[in-house]
Amino acid sequence: MESAKTYSDTVVRQFAIVTILWGIVGMTVGLWIAAQLLWPVLNFDISWLSYGRLRPLHTNAVIFAFGGSALFATSYYVVQRTCHVSLFLPRLAAFTFWGWQTVIVLAAVTLPLGLTQGKEYAELEWPIDLLIAAVWIAYGVVFFGTLATRRVKHIYVANWFYAAFIITVALLHIVNSLAIPVSVGKSYPIYSGTVDAMVQWWYGHNAVGFFLTAGFLGIMYYFVPKQAQRPIYSYRLSVVHFWALISIYMWAGPHHLHYTTLPDWAQSIGMVFSLMLLAPSWGGMINGIMTLSGAWHKLRTDPILKFMIVSLSFYGMSTFEGPMMSIRTVNALSHYTDWTIGHVHSGALGWVAMISVGALYNLIPRVFGRDKMYSTPLIDVHFWTTTIGIVLYIASMWIAGVMQGLMWRSVNDDGTLTYSFVESLEATYPFYAVRLLGGALVLSGMFVMAYNVWKTVEMGRRIEAVPVLEPA
Repeated sequence: MESAKTYSDTVVRQFAIVTILWGIVGMTVGLWIAAQLLWPVLNFDISWLSYGRLRPLHTNAVIFAFGGSALFATSYYVVQRTCHVSLFLPRLAAFTFWGWQTVIVLAAVTLPLGLTQGKEYAELEWPIDLLIAAVWIAYGVVFFGTLATRRVKHIYVANWFYAAFIITVALLHIVNSLAIPVSVGKSYPIYSGTVDAMVQWWYGHNAVGFFLTAGFLGIMYYFVPKQAQRPIYSYRLSVVHFWALISIYMWAGPHHLHYTTLPDWAQSIGMVFSLMLLAPSWGGMINGIMTLSGAWHKLRTDPILKFMIVSLSFYGMSTFEGPMMSIRTVNALSHYTDWTIGHVHSGALGWVAMISVGALYNLIPRVFGRDKMYSTPLIDVHFWTTTIGIVLYIASMWIAGVMQGLMWRSVNDDGTLTYSFVESLEATYPFYAVRLLGGALVLSGMFVMAYNVWKTVEMGRRIEAVPVLEPA
């Protein structure tokens, strides 16, 4: 165990390694169900291998196992370096690691068995929800305890984003998961009907807003300047970005419920706040990208920086697309189509996965006592397989989604539908093959990363405890 005068990096190392492991597992499940859309026989007539069982396993694995572990690893790393102290209660931090891995394993067992609440991104049943709450509260104690014991007066902006993410996710999870248990594997939500839908999408979109955006912006605000070896472009803009984002994001959820029984005024509020989100989102993107101002030449030779800057480009693209899709008239075309799938993955793969990978390539050599990653050319290979794979994936889903929306709303002169649903499915079939190819490229890049990290960890000298730096 590290002493009080060295950074508590054991838990950082653990979370960093399992991030890669769960990324491979989650993306493999995603690739499998993508293949099932081409070849349905791949479920082998086994219920727990069916699309409906594996799809929530995929989303939970990539969001909470892969993305969550990346957030734990980076936040524990960043808060120590920016506060010039070791982690508060390192044993409690160790509990968050083992508790989070237990949650992931329980999800991997219960979801294929069909034990689910049926709520998007909140499928896990009540005993697991209680464990999630316990782990998350412990996470908050460790993070805010470290902030409270800091040896510098200033709280760096990355920690503001991490703090907002931790507080808001706790609130979202506890409120949305309130349920009445009827057995170990079954419960019913305390909400009903339209209220349940509203609470669910208040949770669901803010899981995107705070888990998949605010937390990863914390990663961006620390690791992009570190990798570029330049200060953030505008610290004032970063503060404005923070307060604008967290003030607006909370109210955007109703745009998931356009043309439903949700009152029109609530739908309109969701649409308006979604459109307002464009400004702070692009403010953050510009702040990250412009950090390279005067140092663009580094992109030629630094593939880690390529990961980070391209991730910001995808962030800007998906945060333009999201507000546009929240407009009712656009949503009438896009909703229930594969356009939504393309949008989600431009954010999840393009933004979340790429900024996470870039941060891990920066972090892993440092916490394992190495000078650099084992192979820079392999990072370049990973970058190009990932980028090409994502472009194939989202472009195929955009085209398929717009085509589906147009086919579904096309009517003959007598008012009958021009196309049957099966005809739209048949027209979509080739695009599912392109998506499968894109997903395979992204997954192959993760295997390249796993090999590179394994060789990096294996290389050379024993891990040395890193002494806590004295404040300037």
